[in-house]
Amino acid sequence: MPVFNIHHITRYEYEKSVKESVNEIRLFALNCPEQEILQQEIQISNQPDIQLYKDYYGNKVGLFSIPFAHTFLQIESKMLVRTIVNHINPAETTADVEDLLADIQDNILLLECKRYDAITKQSIIREIASEVSANERKIAKIIEKASDYVFSNFVYTKGITNIFTTIDEILAHKSGVCQDFAHLLLQILRTLDIPARYVSGYICANANGMRGQGATHAWVEAWIPTLGWTGIDPTNKVWVNHHHVKLSVGRSFTDCTPSKGIYKGQARQNLSVFVSVGFEDGLTYEDTNMVRLETEPFTPEQTAIKYPVNQQQ
Repeated sequence: MPVFNIHHITRYEYEKSVKESVNEIRLFALNCPEQEILQQEIQISNQPDIQLYKDYYGNKVGLFSIPFAHTFLQIESKMLVRTIVNHINPAETTADVEDLLADIQDNILLLECKRYDAITKQSIIREIASEVSANERKIAKIIEKASDYVFSNFVYTKGITNIFTTIDEILAHKSGVCQDFAHLLLQILRTLDIPARYVSGYICANANGMRGQGATHAWVEAWIPTLGWTGIDPTNKVWVNHHHVKLSVGRSFTDCTPSKGIYKGQARQNLSVFVSVGFEDGLTYEDTNMVRLETEPFTPEQTAIKYPVNQQQ
C-alpha cells in the first residue's frame, strides 16, 4: 500500500492592501475505504481560527476569516496519506440496468446525482450516450465506454479552458483538461440515468506518464450496484486506483473547489498554486501554476471581490 507525501500551497497576492477576507477550503483528504490519512496539517497566513463542518456530500470543510488589512493570503496543506490497493476490477461486475433502477428508487442522493444539466447541445450528448450504451446492459461496461469515448475524442490541452468553461464550449473546441473531461463524462452518464459525481483530489503516478500530476486533479465516481461509488478517470482512461487521492466530492467542481472566498477592497490579485507529491522511493514531482484573476479596471463601487482557486488540471 503506497504512501504519498503531498504538499499543496495556494497563495493570493494583492496589488495593494485589502480590508478583510472570508474564505472556505476543502483541502482535507477524505477518510474512506480507498485511503487512510496518516497525518495532515493546515497552515494559513495570519493564523486565523478555522471552523470545521461536514457539508451535504460528507466533505470536511474549513471556514475562516481575516478581519483586518492584508496584502496576501497563503493556504498551505501538508498531508501523509496511504492509499489502499483494490484488487476488484469494476469492469468485471455484472450489475445491469435493472439492478441500477432498484438501487436508485427512493434514494434522494442518487436521484440528485443522475440529473443532468440543461445545456444547448444536449442532442450531441444524447448521440454520444446512445453510442456508448448500444447493445450493452452492464453498468460498468457502459461507464467504461463513456470514459473511453471522452479520452479518445477530446484532446488534453492546458490553457484553452478555465474554471468557467461550459459543457457546450467543451463540445465546441473538443479539448480541455481533467476538470472539463470530468464534467463532460458526468453529463453523458447522467443522460443515461447513471448517478455520477465529481471528485477533486490528486494523482500520484510516479512519472509513469499519467496526466494531471503537479496540480489538483479531477475525475468521476459513478454508482455501480454491489460496488457503490466507483471512480473512473477519463483524463487517463483508467479506473481509479491507488494512484488517486481524494479530497472532496460533489455534483460539480463548484461543490469541490479546494479554496474560494471573498475579499473587500479594490486591489487586483495574482494566484499561484504549488503542488508537490513525494513518493516512497524518494522521487518528488512538483509544479507551480500562475493565474492572473482580474484584468478589467475596478469601479469605485467594486469593493467586494469573489475569488476561486485555479482550474484543476
